[in-house]
Amino acid sequence: MRSVGLDLGSRKITYCIVEQGRVSARGTVGCLDELADQLGPGSVPASIAFEACREAWHVHATVAQWGQTPLLIDTTRVRRIGVGQHGRKTDRLDAEAIAWAVERGQIPLAHLLSPQRQQLRVELLTRRGLMETRSQMITTVRGIVRGQGLRIAPCDAERFLDKVLAAKLPLSVKELIEPLLAVVRVAHTQLCTLDERIEALCAKEPAIRMLSTVPGVGLLVAAMFVSVIDQAKRFRSARQVASYLGLVPLEKSSGLPGQRLGAITKHGNSYARALLVQAAWSLLMHGPDSDPLVRWGRALAKRRSKCVASVAVARRLACVLWALWKRGVAYDPEHVAELSAHGLQRSAEVIASQAHALRVEATKTRHRATSLQRRRAAVTRWEANMP
Repeated sequence: MRSVGLDLGSRKITYCIVEQGRVSARGTVGCLDELADQLGPGSVPASIAFEACREAWHVHATVAQWGQTPLLIDTTRVRRIGVGQHGRKTDRLDAEAIAWAVERGQIPLAHLLSPQRQQLRVELLTRRGLMETRSQMITTVRGIVRGQGLRIAPCDAERFLDKVLAAKLPLSVKELIEPLLAVVRVAHTQLCTLDERIEALCAKEPAIRMLSTVPGVGLLVAAMFVSVIDQAKRFRSARQVASYLGLVPLEKSSGLPGQRLGAITKHGNSYARALLVQAAWSLLMHGPDSDPLVRWGRALAKRRSKCVASVAVARRLACVLWALWKRGVAYDPEHVAELSAHGLQRSAEVIASQAHALRVEATKTRHRATSLQRRRAAVTRWEANMP
Protein backbone atom coordinates (compact mmCIF):
# COMPACT_ATOMS: atom_id res chain seq x y z
CA MET A 1 0.00 0.00 0.00
CA ARG A 2 1.23 3.49 -0.83
CA SER A 3 1.69 6.21 1.78
CA VAL A 4 0.57 9.65 0.67
CA GLY A 5 0.96 13.01 2.35
CA LEU A 6 -1.10 16.04 1.29
CA ASP A 7 -0.37 19.62 2.29
CA LEU A 8 -3.65 21.45 1.71
CA GLY A 9 -3.43 25.13 0.87
CA SER A 10 -5.91 27.79 -0.18
CA ARG A 11 -4.43 27.98 -3.70
CA LYS A 12 -2.69 24.65 -4.24
CA ILE A 13 -2.23 21.14 -2.90
CA THR A 14 1.26 19.69 -2.55
CA TYR A 15 1.50 15.90 -2.47
CA CYS A 16 4.18 13.29 -1.83
CA ILE A 17 3.82 9.53 -2.46
CA VAL A 18 6.07 7.03 -0.68
CA GLU A 19 6.11 3.51 -2.03
CA GLN A 20 8.38 0.57 -1.13
CA GLY A 21 10.55 2.70 1.12
CA ARG A 22 11.24 5.56 -1.30
CA VAL A 23 9.57 8.66 -2.68
CA SER A 24 7.96 7.57 -5.94
CA ALA A 25 6.16 10.82 -6.85
CA ARG A 26 5.69 14.36 -5.69
CA GLY A 27 4.23 17.53 -7.11
CA THR A 28 1.69 20.33 -6.85
CA VAL A 29 -1.88 20.52 -8.18
CA GLY A 30 -4.52 23.21 -8.19
CA CYS A 31 -7.34 21.12 -6.72
CA LEU A 32 -8.05 17.65 -5.38
CA ASP A 33 -9.75 16.46 -8.57
CA GLU A 34 -6.41 16.68 -10.39
CA LEU A 35 -5.15 13.82 -8.20
CA ALA A 36 -7.94 11.48 -9.32
CA ASP A 37 -5.69 9.82 -11.94
CA GLN A 38 -3.09 8.88 -9.32
CA LEU A 39 -5.26 8.33 -6.25
CA GLY A 40 -8.79 7.96 -7.59
CA PRO A 41 -10.97 4.87 -8.14
CA GLY A 42 -9.11 1.96 -9.68
CA SER A 43 -5.66 3.17 -8.61
CA VAL A 44 -3.25 1.33 -6.29
CA PRO A 45 -4.56 1.34 -2.67
CA ALA A 46 -3.15 4.15 -0.53
CA SER A 47 -3.34 5.67 2.93
CA ILE A 48 -3.73 9.42 2.43
CA ALA A 49 -2.98 11.77 5.33
CA PHE A 50 -3.67 15.49 5.60
CA GLU A 51 -3.96 18.06 8.37
CA ALA A 52 -7.30 19.13 9.84
CA CYS A 53 -8.29 22.43 8.19
CA ARG A 54 -11.21 24.17 6.47
CA GLU A 55 -11.48 21.74 3.55
CA ALA A 56 -10.51 18.64 5.54
CA TRP A 57 -14.10 17.32 5.77
CA HIS A 58 -14.53 17.56 1.99
CA VAL A 59 -11.15 15.95 1.31
CA HIS A 60 -11.89 13.14 3.78
CA ALA A 61 -15.24 12.38 2.12
CA THR A 62 -13.75 12.53 -1.40
CA VAL A 63 -10.81 10.24 -0.53
CA ALA A 64 -13.20 7.75 1.09
CA GLN A 65 -15.38 7.79 -2.06
CA TRP A 66 -12.30 6.97 -4.11
CA GLY A 67 -11.89 3.80 -2.04
CA GLN A 68 -8.70 4.96 -0.32
CA THR A 69 -7.96 5.27 3.42
CA PRO A 70 -8.17 8.91 4.63
CA LEU A 71 -6.19 9.89 7.73
CA LEU A 72 -7.05 13.21 9.43
CA ILE A 73 -4.06 14.61 11.33
CA ASP A 74 -4.35 16.43 14.66
CA THR A 75 -2.70 19.80 13.94
CA THR A 76 -1.64 20.26 17.58
CA ARG A 77 0.73 17.28 17.28
CA VAL A 78 2.21 17.63 13.80
CA ARG A 79 5.66 18.48 15.13
CA ARG A 80 5.90 14.93 16.44
CA ILE A 81 6.01 13.63 12.87
CA GLY A 82 8.66 16.07 11.68
CA VAL A 83 6.62 18.93 10.23
CA GLY A 84 8.61 22.14 10.65
CA GLN A 85 11.65 20.24 11.92
CA HIS A 86 14.96 22.17 12.22
CA GLY A 87 13.17 25.43 11.44
CA ARG A 88 12.47 24.43 7.83
CA LYS A 89 8.82 24.52 6.82
CA THR A 90 7.66 24.47 3.21
CA ASP A 91 4.72 22.80 1.49
CA ARG A 92 7.06 20.30 -0.18
CA LEU A 93 8.81 19.33 3.07
CA ASP A 94 5.53 19.15 5.00
CA ALA A 95 3.96 16.78 2.46
CA GLU A 96 7.04 14.56 2.54
CA ALA A 97 7.13 14.49 6.35
CA ILE A 98 3.46 13.49 6.43
CA ALA A 99 4.00 10.74 3.83
CA TRP A 100 6.91 9.24 5.78
CA ALA A 101 4.85 9.39 9.00
CA VAL A 102 2.12 7.39 7.23
CA GLU A 103 4.76 4.88 6.14
CA ARG A 104 5.95 4.49 9.76
CA GLY A 105 2.41 4.34 11.15
CA GLN A 106 2.94 7.41 13.35
CA ILE A 107 0.05 9.64 12.28
CA PRO A 108 -1.63 11.38 15.28
CA LEU A 109 -5.27 11.12 14.28
CA ALA A 110 -7.81 13.87 14.88
CA HIS A 111 -11.48 13.23 15.63
CA LEU A 112 -13.79 13.45 12.61
CA LEU A 113 -17.24 14.89 13.28
CA SER A 114 -20.26 12.90 12.16
CA PRO A 115 -22.11 14.31 9.09
CA GLN A 116 -25.00 15.51 11.27
CA ARG A 117 -22.66 17.42 13.59
CA GLN A 118 -20.77 18.83 10.61
CA GLN A 119 -24.00 20.28 9.23
CA LEU A 120 -24.94 21.70 12.64
CA ARG A 121 -21.48 23.29 12.99
CA VAL A 122 -21.74 24.93 9.55
CA GLU A 123 -25.20 26.36 10.34
CA LEU A 124 -23.97 27.78 13.65
CA LEU A 125 -20.90 29.37 12.07
CA THR A 126 -23.07 30.86 9.32
CA ARG A 127 -25.27 32.38 11.99
CA ARG A 128 -22.21 33.80 13.71
CA GLY A 129 -21.12 35.46 10.47
CA LEU A 130 -24.55 37.04 9.99
CA MET A 131 -24.60 38.29 13.58
CA GLU A 132 -21.18 39.90 13.20
CA THR A 133 -22.17 41.52 9.90
CA ARG A 134 -25.37 42.95 11.39
CA SER A 135 -23.50 44.27 14.45
CA GLN A 136 -20.88 45.91 12.27
CA MET A 137 -23.52 47.61 10.11
CA ILE A 138 -25.42 48.88 13.16
CA THR A 139 -22.23 50.31 14.67
CA THR A 140 -21.41 52.03 11.38
CA VAL A 141 -24.91 53.52 11.09
CA ARG A 142 -24.72 54.89 14.63
CA GLY A 143 -21.35 56.46 13.86
CA ILE A 144 -22.63 58.15 10.69
CA VAL A 145 -25.70 59.51 12.49
CA ARG A 146 -23.59 60.84 15.37
CA GLY A 147 -21.29 62.48 12.84
CA GLN A 148 -24.29 64.52 11.68
CA GLY A 149 -24.99 65.72 15.23
CA LEU A 150 -27.91 63.31 15.72
CA ARG A 151 -28.49 60.19 17.79
CA ILE A 152 -30.39 56.92 17.61
CA ALA A 153 -31.81 55.73 20.93
CA PRO A 154 -29.94 52.85 22.59
CA CYS A 155 -31.52 49.45 21.97
CA ASP A 156 -30.68 45.85 21.11
CA ALA A 157 -30.12 44.74 17.53
CA GLU A 158 -33.63 43.31 17.19
CA ARG A 159 -35.23 46.77 17.66
CA PHE A 160 -32.62 48.88 15.91
CA LEU A 161 -34.61 49.50 12.74
CA ASP A 162 -37.65 50.50 14.80
CA LYS A 163 -35.51 53.09 16.57
CA VAL A 164 -34.22 54.38 13.22
CA LEU A 165 -37.81 54.88 12.02
CA ALA A 166 -38.73 56.62 15.26
CA ALA A 167 -35.71 58.97 15.05
CA LYS A 168 -37.21 60.90 12.07
CA LEU A 169 -33.83 61.56 10.51
CA PRO A 170 -33.36 64.16 7.76
CA LEU A 171 -33.56 62.94 4.18
CA SER A 172 -29.84 63.61 3.60
CA VAL A 173 -28.89 61.34 6.52
CA LYS A 174 -31.34 58.65 5.40
CA GLU A 175 -29.68 58.57 2.00
CA LEU A 176 -26.31 58.05 3.66
CA ILE A 177 -27.37 55.11 5.84
CA GLU A 178 -29.92 53.42 3.55
CA PRO A 179 -27.38 50.97 1.98
CA LEU A 180 -26.31 49.89 5.46
CA LEU A 181 -29.91 49.55 6.68
CA ALA A 182 -30.64 47.34 3.67
CA VAL A 183 -27.85 45.00 4.79
CA VAL A 184 -29.27 44.99 8.33
CA ARG A 185 -32.72 44.05 7.00
CA VAL A 186 -31.35 41.23 4.86
CA ALA A 187 -29.20 39.94 7.73
CA HIS A 188 -32.18 40.01 10.08
CA THR A 189 -34.37 38.09 7.59
CA GLN A 190 -31.67 35.49 6.99
CA LEU A 191 -31.11 35.11 10.73
CA CYS A 192 -34.79 34.25 11.19
CA THR A 193 -34.56 31.62 8.44
CA LEU A 194 -31.33 30.24 9.85
CA ASP A 195 -32.72 30.04 13.39
CA GLU A 196 -35.62 27.97 12.06
CA ARG A 197 -33.18 25.56 10.39
CA ILE A 198 -31.06 25.30 13.54
CA GLU A 199 -34.18 24.67 15.62
CA ALA A 200 -35.15 21.83 13.26
CA LEU A 201 -31.67 20.29 13.45
CA CYS A 202 -31.59 20.53 17.24
CA ALA A 203 -35.00 18.86 17.49
CA LYS A 204 -33.33 15.70 16.14
CA GLU A 205 -30.68 15.79 18.90
CA PRO A 206 -32.00 14.65 22.32
CA ALA A 207 -28.69 15.64 23.92
CA ILE A 208 -29.20 19.30 23.03
CA ARG A 209 -32.61 19.39 24.68
CA MET A 210 -31.11 17.77 27.79
CA LEU A 211 -28.24 20.26 27.98
CA SER A 212 -30.62 23.20 27.53
CA THR A 213 -32.03 22.47 31.00
CA VAL A 214 -28.93 24.07 32.56
CA PRO A 215 -29.57 27.68 33.70
CA GLY A 216 -27.94 30.20 31.39
CA VAL A 217 -27.53 27.63 28.61
CA GLY A 218 -29.78 28.18 25.63
CA LEU A 219 -30.19 26.36 22.37
CA LEU A 220 -27.15 27.93 20.69
CA VAL A 221 -24.76 27.18 23.55
CA ALA A 222 -25.96 23.59 23.84
CA ALA A 223 -25.87 23.07 20.06
CA MET A 224 -22.35 24.46 19.71
CA PHE A 225 -21.14 22.36 22.64
CA VAL A 226 -22.56 19.21 21.06
CA SER A 227 -21.16 20.05 17.62
CA VAL A 228 -17.66 20.53 19.06
CA ILE A 229 -17.55 17.61 21.50
CA ASP A 230 -19.52 15.30 19.14
CA GLN A 231 -19.30 12.27 21.45
CA ALA A 232 -19.28 12.57 25.22
CA LYS A 233 -17.68 9.15 25.68
CA ARG A 234 -14.50 10.07 23.82
CA PHE A 235 -13.39 12.04 26.90
CA ARG A 236 -12.41 10.23 30.08
CA SER A 237 -12.96 13.14 32.47
CA ALA A 238 -14.50 16.59 32.73
CA ARG A 239 -11.02 18.14 33.00
CA GLN A 240 -10.18 16.75 29.56
CA VAL A 241 -13.25 18.51 28.16
CA ALA A 242 -12.25 21.81 29.77
CA SER A 243 -8.72 21.41 28.40
CA TYR A 244 -10.06 20.57 24.93
CA LEU A 245 -12.03 23.83 24.96
CA GLY A 246 -9.04 25.87 26.18
CA LEU A 247 -10.60 26.73 29.55
CA VAL A 248 -7.78 25.43 31.79
CA PRO A 249 -4.87 27.64 32.93
CA LEU A 250 -1.42 27.54 31.40
CA GLU A 251 1.22 25.98 33.64
CA LYS A 252 4.93 26.79 33.64
CA SER A 253 6.27 25.05 36.74
CA SER A 254 9.32 23.32 35.26
CA GLY A 255 12.39 23.97 37.42
CA LEU A 256 10.43 26.25 39.77
CA PRO A 257 9.17 25.63 43.31
CA GLY A 258 5.42 25.14 43.55
CA GLN A 259 2.84 25.36 40.81
CA ARG A 260 2.92 28.38 38.48
CA LEU A 261 -0.37 28.94 36.65
CA GLY A 262 -1.22 31.63 34.13
CA ALA A 263 -4.13 32.63 31.92
CA ILE A 264 -6.28 30.02 30.17
CA THR A 265 -4.73 28.26 27.17
CA LYS A 266 -7.46 29.34 24.69
CA HIS A 267 -6.92 26.16 22.71
CA GLY A 268 -9.74 24.53 20.79
CA ASN A 269 -12.84 26.09 19.28
CA SER A 270 -12.91 29.82 20.08
CA TYR A 271 -16.64 30.24 19.32
CA ALA A 272 -17.67 27.45 21.70
CA ARG A 273 -15.47 28.97 24.39
CA ALA A 274 -16.95 32.44 23.82
CA LEU A 275 -20.51 31.11 24.06
CA LEU A 276 -19.71 29.32 27.33
CA VAL A 277 -18.26 32.53 28.78
CA GLN A 278 -21.39 34.42 27.69
CA ALA A 279 -23.54 31.78 29.37
CA ALA A 280 -21.42 32.16 32.51
CA TRP A 281 -21.97 35.94 32.50
CA SER A 282 -25.70 35.34 32.16
CA LEU A 283 -25.61 33.02 35.16
CA LEU A 284 -23.64 35.46 37.28
CA MET A 285 -25.88 38.41 36.41
CA HIS A 286 -29.33 36.81 36.25
CA GLY A 287 -29.02 33.27 37.69
CA PRO A 288 -31.21 32.16 40.61
CA ASP A 289 -29.67 32.49 44.07
CA SER A 290 -30.82 28.96 44.86
CA ASP A 291 -28.45 27.45 42.29
CA PRO A 292 -25.14 26.29 43.86
CA LEU A 293 -23.16 27.10 40.71
CA VAL A 294 -24.46 30.69 40.77
CA ARG A 295 -23.63 31.08 44.47
CA TRP A 296 -20.12 29.72 43.91
CA GLY A 297 -19.52 32.04 40.95
CA ARG A 298 -20.74 35.15 42.78
CA ALA A 299 -18.61 34.31 45.83
CA LEU A 300 -15.57 33.95 43.55
CA ALA A 301 -16.38 37.29 41.89
CA LYS A 302 -16.25 39.00 45.30
CA ARG A 303 -12.88 37.40 46.15
CA ARG A 304 -11.23 37.89 42.74
CA SER A 305 -13.06 39.71 39.94
CA LYS A 306 -16.08 39.23 37.71
CA CYS A 307 -13.89 38.43 34.69
CA VAL A 308 -12.04 35.68 36.56
CA ALA A 309 -15.33 34.36 37.91
CA SER A 310 -16.95 34.27 34.45
CA VAL A 311 -14.15 32.12 33.03
CA ALA A 312 -14.20 29.84 36.07
CA VAL A 313 -17.98 29.41 35.80
CA ALA A 314 -17.60 28.75 32.05
CA ARG A 315 -15.14 25.96 32.84
CA ARG A 316 -17.54 24.44 35.37
CA LEU A 317 -20.41 24.80 32.90
CA ALA A 318 -18.42 22.80 30.33
CA CYS A 319 -17.79 20.10 32.93
CA VAL A 320 -21.45 20.03 33.97
CA LEU A 321 -22.67 19.84 30.36
CA TRP A 322 -20.32 16.95 29.62
CA ALA A 323 -21.38 15.06 32.77
CA LEU A 324 -25.09 15.49 32.01
CA TRP A 325 -24.59 14.38 28.41
CA LYS A 326 -22.54 11.34 29.37
CA ARG A 327 -25.08 10.22 31.96
CA GLY A 328 -28.14 11.17 29.92
CA VAL A 329 -29.83 13.21 32.64
CA ALA A 330 -31.21 16.74 32.93
CA TYR A 331 -29.70 19.41 35.16
CA ASP A 332 -30.33 19.03 38.89
CA PRO A 333 -28.96 21.82 41.09
CA GLU A 334 -29.18 19.72 44.21
CA HIS A 335 -27.30 16.77 42.68
CA VAL A 336 -30.15 14.33 43.39
CA ALA A 337 -29.35 12.39 40.22
CA GLU A 338 -26.98 10.23 42.28
CA LEU A 339 -29.09 7.34 43.48
CA SER A 340 -28.01 6.06 46.88
CA ALA A 341 -29.35 4.35 49.95
CA HIS A 342 -32.50 6.47 50.01
CA GLY A 343 -34.04 3.88 47.69
CA LEU A 344 -37.44 4.47 46.13
CA GLN A 345 -37.98 7.83 47.79
CA ARG A 346 -34.68 9.07 46.35
CA SER A 347 -35.65 7.68 42.94
CA ALA A 348 -38.96 9.55 43.06
CA GLU A 349 -37.09 12.78 43.84
CA VAL A 350 -34.88 12.20 40.83
CA ILE A 351 -37.86 11.67 38.52
CA ALA A 352 -39.55 14.82 39.82
CA SER A 353 -36.35 16.84 39.40
CA GLN A 354 -35.86 15.60 35.83
CA ALA A 355 -39.46 16.44 34.98
CA HIS A 356 -39.06 19.96 36.36
CA ALA A 357 -35.85 20.51 34.36
CA LEU A 358 -37.55 19.37 31.15
CA ARG A 359 -40.49 21.71 31.84
CA VAL A 360 -38.00 24.57 32.14
CA GLU A 361 -36.48 23.57 28.80
CA ALA A 362 -39.94 23.46 27.21
CA THR A 363 -40.54 27.00 28.47
CA LYS A 364 -37.29 28.10 26.79
CA THR A 365 -38.50 26.50 23.54
CA ARG A 366 -41.82 28.39 23.69
CA HIS A 367 -39.99 31.66 24.32
CA ARG A 368 -37.77 31.03 21.29
CA ALA A 369 -40.79 30.35 19.10
CA THR A 370 -42.52 33.51 20.32
CA SER A 371 -39.37 35.55 19.75
CA LEU A 372 -39.01 34.17 16.23
CA GLN A 373 -42.62 35.11 15.39
CA ARG A 374 -42.02 38.62 16.73
CA ARG A 375 -38.86 38.98 14.64
CA ARG A 376 -40.67 37.80 11.51
CA ALA A 377 -43.42 40.36 12.13
CA ALA A 378 -40.79 43.06 12.57
CA VAL A 379 -39.24 42.20 9.19
CA THR A 380 -42.65 42.59 7.52
CA ARG A 381 -43.18 45.93 9.26
CA TRP A 382 -39.76 47.26 8.23
CA GLU A 383 -40.28 46.24 4.60
CA ALA A 384 -43.57 48.13 4.59
CA ASN A 385 -42.23 51.32 6.22
CA MET A 386 -38.80 51.63 4.61
CA PRO A 387 -38.06 52.41 0.94
